[in-house]
Amino acid sequence: MASTLLSATVQHLQASARKPGEGSTILQHINTLESIYQRDPLKLVAIFRQILQGEKKAVMEQFRHLPMSFHWKQEELKFNTALQRLRHRVGESRLLREALQQKAEAGQVSLHSLIETPANGTGSSEALATLLQETVGELETAQALVLKRIQIWKRQQQLAGNGAPFDENLTQLQERCESLVDIYFQLQQEVGAAGGELEPKTRATLISRLDEVLQTLVTSSFLVEKQPPQVLKTQTKFQAGVRFLLGPRFLGTPAKFPLVRADMVTEKQARELSSTQGPGAGVESTGEITNNTVPFENMGSGNCCSALFKNLLLKKIKRCERKGTESVTEEKCAVLFSTTFMLGPNKLPIQLQALSLPLVVIVHGNQDNNAKATILWDNAFSEMDRVPFVVAERVPWEKMCETLNLKFMAEVGTNQGLLPEHFLFLAQKIFNDNSLSIEAFQHRSVSWSQFNKEILLGRGFTFWQWFDGVLDLTKRCLKSYWSDRLIIGFISKQYVTNLLLNEPDGTFLLRFSDSEIGGITIAHVIRGQDGSPQIENIQPFSAKDLSIRSLGDRIRDLAQLKNLYPKKPKDEAFRSHYKHEQIGKDGRGYVPATIKMTVERDQPLSTPEPQMPTMVPSYDLRMAPDSMNMQLSPDMVPQVYPPHSHSIPSFQALPREESVNVLPAFQEPRLPMPSNLNQMSLPFDQPHPHRGLLLCQPQEHAISSPEPLLCPDVTMEDSCLSQQVGGFPQGTWVGDDMFPPLLPPTEQDLTKLILEGQAESGRESLGAQPLPQPSPYGQSVISMSHLDLRPNPSW
Repeated sequence: MASTLLSATVQHLQASARKPGEGSTILQHINTLESIYQRDPLKLVAIFRQILQGEKKAVMEQFRHLPMSFHWKQEELKFNTALQRLRHRVGESRLLREALQQKAEAGQVSLHSLIETPANGTGSSEALATLLQETVGELETAQALVLKRIQIWKRQQQLAGNGAPFDENLTQLQERCESLVDIYFQLQQEVGAAGGELEPKTRATLISRLDEVLQTLVTSSFLVEKQPPQVLKTQTKFQAGVRFLLGPRFLGTPAKFPLVRADMVTEKQARELSSTQGPGAGVESTGEITNNTVPFENMGSGNCCSALFKNLLLKKIKRCERKGTESVTEEKCAVLFSTTFMLGPNKLPIQLQALSLPLVVIVHGNQDNNAKATILWDNAFSEMDRVPFVVAERVPWEKMCETLNLKFMAEVGTNQGLLPEHFLFLAQKIFNDNSLSIEAFQHRSVSWSQFNKEILLGRGFTFWQWFDGVLDLTKRCLKSYWSDRLIIGFISKQYVTNLLLNEPDGTFLLRFSDSEIGGITIAHVIRGQDGSPQIENIQPFSAKDLSIRSLGDRIRDLAQLKNLYPKKPKDEAFRSHYKHEQIGKDGRGYVPATIKMTVERDQPLSTPEPQMPTMVPSYDLRMAPDSMNMQLSPDMVPQVYPPHSHSIPSFQALPREESVNVLPAFQEPRLPMPSNLNQMSLPFDQPHPHRGLLLCQPQEHAISSPEPLLCPDVTMEDSCLSQQVGGFPQGTWVGDDMFPPLLPPTEQDLTKLILEGQAESGRESLGAQPLPQPSPYGQSVISMSHLDLRPNPSW
């Protein structure tokens, strides 16, 4: 082996010397190697080993573990070495057996000329028995390596459910199983041929051990290649598939391929199956599955024996008794795949069974979130060769971070994972601990209850429900933003304040809403009325909001947003995410309509000074072409109106002596109205039923006296109209166009206005209304930019 290593090294260096470059230097190294190690190649082996150990130590110090490829190469080398040794042992056994048979026949062939007699002085027959027993033992060791590799494949398949990388190719495992079956048949032939050279008890023991190896290999090579959905909804079709690695060796012609059956089993039934020794009895299905039998088929080139269930459907499920506070979405089941075939010339019946990964059966879509939490926890923290489906109740926080990161990257479809500061925020959230050090959480553990049973403090949802909402939002609407690192995302509102408070106006960042599921908000710096910096959080956007107008376009709409934290201009950061807006008419001659976003700020109104007039919004009353002007009473109190859905904002109080422009009135027939509106009170704070946007016509003329108001569908008594009402001084009419137009009241509004005038004649004029409760977010609304609205000073 040492000489082979030296020769391979020299050949590799010679091949490198032929390439352009430092050829002469490499040739000098070749001569040095040959002169030093030709006589003692073991020294070269020792040097190589020392170098490799140094590299291994450096990798362990840097990454704390060796790369997975190293383990696979090491495991593959170990198995190949064991397989070569087995083949050599089988050859030795054959030579020894043939020598014994020749000696028995002729009595002249010396066994010691072929193989040395064991040192303990045993005879030739004992030497053969010992050699066969050692060879069977090495076969069992090689089989253990294959079984371990199968278990690793199953575990990787389960972790892939959480987003871990997975090589699902089973070709190499099938080749290993087939190579061990070949060794089995060779050893079985040697034991049978030895015949009288072995004692009956020894021969029976060897045959029993060999049969056990074969049966274990056969039953372990029946695998679920395509797992059913781990969150399975009743009355929904799904697919699954199994593969028999040794099928091409044992199943014979395709015409005789057996059927494979799929049944639903509970966790209790799965435990009973795992504890059963030998072929298990049939189990009663806990759910009714249709189309649940298919035959094996030869796939590809005929070297793959599989059964694919294409149209499975779970019609109903029988629930078992749950323990403690366990909910329906914590109850785990599995699909059991089973088949039976005859092995060998003796037609030995072999039953094959394979359990799917644990799954949760739901009957309604609103159970999906909690069911996914159960599956995520089981996939991440279960152990190989466990009792079905036992999983730890509490796990280290570091493992939870790895799981959340894998899930996030896989679900969103991005290479940008979570950062340490993100894990700090998540730890603060799940543990309800505001510690600012990452090290404070490194050695803590998190329980299943904290993950998805306990409601977060001050919220109406669990940690997983909130995190899953972030996953869904990012996957559907924010993948490119996250991949470009434009979203900080996992950061608390308090920490945002610390980041932005000393930044210039217009600096903003994007964070996932802490109080709403599946929302993202914009936090930005503004100046208060006293000039101090304030942090404003815009009302969170949901996936539905972002499907109407994208996040990039919303950021472009808001002129107050200038720089993405820390100092990146927003157009530079988000230009690739802006939607191209068409200019001019399209191919059909239409002018394009565009949706724009605005934000209404809830700013407190300053206290009105004495003799300051209140503001009353002007409505399009659809009166006569000549407009009617009214001077407002100085003792009226400012009214605050809730924002309309069409984004017309609240107005500030206007200076004294400004006027309300009352627009055209309704047409004939007319009812007489008193000319003296001195005491009239107008309840303009009523909500308006109309939700659309209407254009108001500009007025050009003012008149010295008001025209009578008219509601054509209202009949009034003269006594009603003759009452004195208060609210406006007589004869004080001023100029027009002093207020921006708002929506017109409906006829019902005017009816109520006139009827209530009499009832309130003895009361005071309009009183102060309570201010609406401020929202924690600035109100974001959408307006149609293509409408030709008149200029509004409050915009």
